[in-house]
Amino acid sequence: MKVHNLGEQNSLISHYVFELRNKYIQQDRLRFRTNMYRLGILMGYEISKHLTYEPTHVVTPLGEMDMYLIKNYPVLITILRAGLPLQDGLLFAFDKADCGFISAYRKHHKSGQFTIQVEYVNSPSLEGRVLILSDPMLATGSSLRVSLEQLFNYGKPAEVHIVSVISSIVGINYLKQNIHVEPFHIWTAAIDEELTAQAYIVPGLGDAGDLAFGSKDRI
Repeated sequence: MKVHNLGEQNSLISHYVFELRNKYIQQDRLRFRTNMYRLGILMGYEISKHLTYEPTHVVTPLGEMDMYLIKNYPVLITILRAGLPLQDGLLFAFDKADCGFISAYRKHHKSGQFTIQVEYVNSPSLEGRVLILSDPMLATGSSLRVSLEQLFNYGKPAEVHIVSVISSIVGINYLKQNIHVEPFHIWTAAIDEELTAQAYIVPGLGDAGDLAFGSKDRI
């Protein structure tokens, strides 16, 4: 597994992550969603450098030339609901991609523990395809593991790319130990070291779904 931490180098990515984290700026839901969207575009661009290309020929008004284009567009899957703005940015970058959605969420129990519930999966065939699975936060890694297990029912991808804006070291190590597919990439804009007792990333940014779309009843 290869981890690509795009926050290690100074770029616009750091500006957008700053605004996502800032407890005052993040209260503007439109700006929060827009920053997620922008990061989806930029992270999609970085992923595009690692895809397979094939030669093609183009005719311009003044001549002809050979160029290289993506051979097979990826399948973009996101985890509802928080992943929707990030997915929109990735789709802007990969405008010919097929898309799918999965509802994997934490179901909390009175004991304080939680399990991952999956109630909806919509995906094209993944057999031999490049899969890009997006979720803004990679905390424990449990949701992504369960989501991948469900998605593998739709075929074995040729390669898997995980896109998370903020990741925890705990979550990255969990996926290293529990996901056994190659090639397997994690793309993130920041890596944080801590999780709270409720498994939220620290310093993180809070609940990405609530910040993008408003709070929800927790039952």
